[in-house]
Amino acid sequence: MPHNANFINRLYLVMTNNLSKRQLMGVLAAFVGLGSGFAAVLLKNMVHFISYELHTFSSNEYQNYIYIFAPVVGILLTIWFIKFILRRPVGHGVPGILHAISRNNGYLAAHKMFSSLITSTFTVGFGGSVGLEGPIVGTGAAIGSNVGRKFGLSRKQVGTLIGCASSGAVAAIFNAPIAGIVFSLEILMLDLTFSSLIPLLIASASAVVTSYFFTGNDILYKFTVLNTFQLNDLLYYVFLGVFTGLISVFFARVYRSMDTRFEQIKNTYVRLLFGGLLLGVLVFFFPALYGEGYNEINQALSGNISYLFERSLFYGFMDEIWVIIILLFAVTMFKAFATAATFGAGGIGGIFAPALFIGANAGLLFSKVANLTGLHTISERNFALVGMAGLIAGVLHAPLFAIFLIADISGGYSLFLPLMITSVFAYVIVKYFEPNSVYTYQLAKRKELITHDKDKSVLNLMTIDSLIENNFSTVLATATLGEFLNILVQSKRNVFPVVDEENNLQGIVFINDIRHIILNKSLYDKVVMRDLMYMPSPLVHPDESMEEVAKKFQTTSHYNLPVVKDGKYVGFISRANMFSTYRKIIQDFSEE
Repeated sequence: MPHNANFINRLYLVMTNNLSKRQLMGVLAAFVGLGSGFAAVLLKNMVHFISYELHTFSSNEYQNYIYIFAPVVGILLTIWFIKFILRRPVGHGVPGILHAISRNNGYLAAHKMFSSLITSTFTVGFGGSVGLEGPIVGTGAAIGSNVGRKFGLSRKQVGTLIGCASSGAVAAIFNAPIAGIVFSLEILMLDLTFSSLIPLLIASASAVVTSYFFTGNDILYKFTVLNTFQLNDLLYYVFLGVFTGLISVFFARVYRSMDTRFEQIKNTYVRLLFGGLLLGVLVFFFPALYGEGYNEINQALSGNISYLFERSLFYGFMDEIWVIIILLFAVTMFKAFATAATFGAGGIGGIFAPALFIGANAGLLFSKVANLTGLHTISERNFALVGMAGLIAGVLHAPLFAIFLIADISGGYSLFLPLMITSVFAYVIVKYFEPNSVYTYQLAKRKELITHDKDKSVLNLMTIDSLIENNFSTVLATATLGEFLNILVQSKRNVFPVVDEENNLQGIVFINDIRHIILNKSLYDKVVMRDLMYMPSPLVHPDESMEEVAKKFQTTSHYNLPVVKDGKYVGFISRANMFSTYRKIIQDFSEE
């Protein structure tokens, strides 16, 4: 270990002393891209190994019963690993990254470079109805964060390196380098200069090369366009966008509602019992809900609906079209409950794969119902593909990412226009009902969300604690004017907080307001500070967002606002200090 540490330290010194800032970022981008790519390959293979062994172990006769208990076992192993080995929370991938960027200067704990890999392997390998993409992205982001801090990079550079690692993770998962870059720009909402795009390109390319090296040039979702876009299909793609947008709203509300209910259950094993029981029952009746579902997606894209009936109680109804319609509707709706139950029970995973699964089934359902009307025949395979884009655009609030991801992973660039139409309509619909995605609603609720609005983003990066000034001399409300003068001569401020014996803020005294009586010695023993103070308005609470504080400065003429918590005086926030901090962060945002 000491030898390895010495090697790393020597490498650090060589790179920092001999490379320019841009060169260093390029090298580190390639490194984190390789790390993200390897993490993606490793996780995929571990999960597929466990899943294969589980399927091999169970006989066809009892397979459905195995599916009731297997996901619970996987989630239990996840819980035990977190509780007894890791002993700290893992969290979910993308929300954790957004929180780190918005509130923690890009800091992600070192254990996140491996903890998400292990826990999601247990969860998904044993059949948890979630995806692997979120944990892989979280792992990559943790690699980028820790490498950036090791090399002493600025907050801006660490954020860029997190974006590089996340882009590399997405690119490696799907063999989709362009989609990886769009992911960081749209979902992580990084505000990058043009030169910052170069590291993203390097990271995505190196991650894809890593994936190719281990797995070959294989497309995750195999799709060949047999029927190109026809103009008379245009209206149907609009309707598909509306349909997938409404399903995205349904998914978001189910996810949020179940998340709230599971949070109210304080006992870990009770949550596991309820979540595992719900998941087991759903998978028993609808085996297509088992695991991440990429095999089922590929079958849907090929127009093969046998996955709805395999190991299912409904196998004998495979040729009944209305049973097919009902099952497509059921798995489309119940996937949201299965995903939320997996998370609620304590599982670790992502929502990429569930969104893709729901989208493929929703597109297939829509096209089959449309073809049953006999008004116009549309390609069921194409609509299954485009439905995936609709759900990604709606659930993740990321229409650009949806378009490039589905086009990249399927080779379906000849359907680029339908992808655009459906994604945009899905996004517009879901945005009307749900202003924030399942990734961002918690951060938005706490007003900690980084957005593409630079002003709001900068304010969110600022914290009240870091701006509070404590060099204001306090004076008791019962102090006389003469006693106050002794405090005045030792203070460099012209504002004095007036407090009681328990440090409760009673008001403030502004020196300009009492200048006319300061030299009147006859008042020194007669006037007390309670007679001279006034209670300022508005006050600032330490838990407020900086956006709210900025509005208070904007609507008043005050240069200082007192900070009060539970009535106790804490300090002041000054307009000048807030503005100078704002300017500094703006410069950090804009640096090349």
